[in-house]
Amino acid sequence: MNRRVFMKSGAMALVTMGLSPAFLRRSVYAQELLRGAARYGNRRGKVLICLFQRGAADALNVVVPHGEAAYYRMRPSIAIPRPARGARGAAGASAIDLDGFFGLHPSLAPFHDLWQRKMLAPVHAVGSPSSTRSHFDAQQYMESGTPDRKGTVGGWLNRYLATKGTCEECDAGGRQSAFRAVSLTPQTPLILEGPAPSIAMNDLNDFTIRSSGTQAEEIEALYYTGAADIVHAAGSEMVEAMRVLRAANPARYRSENGAEYPRSQFGRHLQQIAQLIKADVGLEIAFADVGGWDTHVNQGGSSGQLAQRLADFSGSIGALVTDLGDRMADVTILTMSEFGRTARQNGNGGTDHGHASALFVIGGSVKGGRVYGRWPGLEPEQLNEGRDLALTTDFRSVFSEVITKQLGADRIDAIFPGYGGTQREWLGVV
Repeated sequence: MNRRVFMKSGAMALVTMGLSPAFLRRSVYAQELLRGAARYGNRRGKVLICLFQRGAADALNVVVPHGEAAYYRMRPSIAIPRPARGARGAAGASAIDLDGFFGLHPSLAPFHDLWQRKMLAPVHAVGSPSSTRSHFDAQQYMESGTPDRKGTVGGWLNRYLATKGTCEECDAGGRQSAFRAVSLTPQTPLILEGPAPSIAMNDLNDFTIRSSGTQAEEIEALYYTGAADIVHAAGSEMVEAMRVLRAANPARYRSENGAEYPRSQFGRHLQQIAQLIKADVGLEIAFADVGGWDTHVNQGGSSGQLAQRLADFSGSIGALVTDLGDRMADVTILTMSEFGRTARQNGNGGTDHGHASALFVIGGSVKGGRVYGRWPGLEPEQLNEGRDLALTTDFRSVFSEVITKQLGADRIDAIFPGYGGTQREWLGVV
């Protein structure tokens, strides 16, 4: 392969030999949308941050139904102990009581402050109506927004970007920021695939790689290293986007309000999302994911494998909220996982692939301080297929409510084709 970059009349063109059409597609489409990316200083708007827990997080040990006797019968060694009688808040190895029936895993202690501040809204027994137990299929359905439809092109967040009628982050000429949608991932996730431009990068510092070189060197370095998957972006417009980040000084960023992010990849990604929000570069959608939730063996209870995952998860989100401070009035965080896990623990001290799960909606405009969703119960006759937490809330109901109320979406039928749900199914979370 031979990649050469030519500059002419202030524009950049990539000329390639033997490269795939996918590479060419990245190089030619959305230059107009990226044009003028450096003009977005001091532009603030609403932001939605979507966080995917890949691997199927165990809803029953995350938002613990400690008031359900069947929960303890089915999980003799991994159940989270009931809160001490009369105790409220963090209690060591016990569940952190929320409302007398539900509690949080003790590793989710950073979430309890958000609960008390009415910024945290757990939604239980939520997920996809698909019966699949395949991680790959379930993640595809959740990201495309079309359960059991494998032929859907692109993801629901990209369809939102493509269908939104107004743009709060546009400049005076109606042009959108290069950073309107950013994924802190090595490659573009399905949820952001589609005709609307987005940027995927594993690290803000990778995005500005070789910033001391010529324009041609900077662009070519990104493609050679794979450090950033620039969807529908190329040329001198890409360099303009780099200039925006350089002005924000990614390497010199310091968290505020005493926020301390975990020293993990997930923690670093959330810190960099905070940095983009504070830089006022026109960010509207941010996405990050974190794996390690497939706990078939040695899941643990109050301590162990799942507890460690949850400590990183909640610590990172808690630090993000603290870091953003008053800006959380304009920010909503939406978590998701492809499905839950079996109600009964297995013979390996873990749990297997299940059905319904739990998610969190967090933000200044969230009507927190209560657990949402209809609880189906865990008695044998109440379980899905005799083994799983039953589904009572379609994930599209929560997602459509959040994206409508937070970002002003008005084409839910286009964002979630084939859904058919109405506002009567919304839970009133935001």
